[in-house]
Amino acid sequence: MKRQSKQSLQNMLAEYKAVTSPNVIHQLEQLAAPLKGAKVLHINSTKEGGGVAEILHKLIPLKQALGIDADWEIINGNQEFYQCTKGFHNALQGMNQSISEKLLRNYEKTNKENAERLNSKLKDADFVFIHDPQPAPLLKLTPKRRGKWIWRFHIDASKPYRNVWKYLREWIIPYDASIFSLPEFAQPLPHPQYIIAPSIDPLSEKNCPLPEHEIDNVFSEFNLDPELPLITQVSRYDRFKDPVGVIEAYKLASKLTPLQLVLAGGGASDDPEGEAVLNEVKQASNGAPNIHVLLLPADANRTINALQRASDIVLQKSIREGFGLTVSEAMWKGKPVIGGDTGGIRLQVIDHYTGFLVRTPEGAALRTRYLLHRRDKLEEMGMRAKRFVRENFLITRHIREYLTLMVGLTSGDDERINVGKS
Repeated sequence: MKRQSKQSLQNMLAEYKAVTSPNVIHQLEQLAAPLKGAKVLHINSTKEGGGVAEILHKLIPLKQALGIDADWEIINGNQEFYQCTKGFHNALQGMNQSISEKLLRNYEKTNKENAERLNSKLKDADFVFIHDPQPAPLLKLTPKRRGKWIWRFHIDASKPYRNVWKYLREWIIPYDASIFSLPEFAQPLPHPQYIIAPSIDPLSEKNCPLPEHEIDNVFSEFNLDPELPLITQVSRYDRFKDPVGVIEAYKLASKLTPLQLVLAGGGASDDPEGEAVLNEVKQASNGAPNIHVLLLPADANRTINALQRASDIVLQKSIREGFGLTVSEAMWKGKPVIGGDTGGIRLQVIDHYTGFLVRTPEGAALRTRYLLHRRDKLEEMGMRAKRFVRENFLITRHIREYLTLMVGLTSGDDERINVGKS
């Protein structure tokens, strides 16, 4: 990853100080002091698309600004590799998914090739953070390592398909620690497990303040009606995000309340099912004039920012969700969120306080109509939502917990809460 200049990194800390407080940044500097110069390597499967890449784009420079020698690498794979890891993803979120021996052997071979390519960095790092199942075997494939290795799991594994988890668990057992987003996602493992929720970056193009004209431009750019209430869901085209269910909710709500829907998403290089799901969404929308299905490029961050700010309500009607960064993004912009009653969405949406939790399209339609007919309640919820994100889900809190974990692993501190042991 390209490193920023020292002056640029210092400016970054000053900007975070303005958004949070001087005390927050001072605390980060104190935690980072014993880690100065430490080599920290993060590895995942894609540089663009999805919440993991989005977080790492900001987490790495912030670590560098605090004096840590942080870097980021991705593993490379062929179509069969991503077919296999998508199967892992679905199975760990509860689907009965069988993965062939051929795909598993390709998965192992691909990781071996990546371990050889990244060998010097893997061996020399003081801390290696391995994100999700794609690069999980790298630890066993790097026998002459010296640092601490942490497996960071981002998805909802509360009820995994056991055969797939049993296979993956063998790769994960030797890690020094694991990180999950919620306690209920954790699985029995013979090492310390930490709970660290993801976060958003308030300074990024996706979350920074925008001029009014830029927000207004999305209406003409995407042929939206400025006179109609706008509800929006931003997410990858993935069945677990339930975009077809969002369309059904819109159709139910629009029978009684005139409104328009935007489904805005893009693809990720490690998700081979995206195109098929997008086609299902287009078929479900059936050319309805007030349903706008957008396929956005990976760098359309200001466009997503503007769409969320232009919306009256933001939805994230996921069936399973590890966290759902788009929920905090929308709440940071003062929008109430109607979210699926699942996983990490429950951590962010406080039902009847910062938004509503729903289980069905009918529930989403009911809550949409309720908020659109009670503008005072909509605005009140939006204000509480922004305050809740400021207190809990900004990247400064996220990195504070990473630093605490690293200091703890370095000192061998056993004063921690373990959520599961075999």
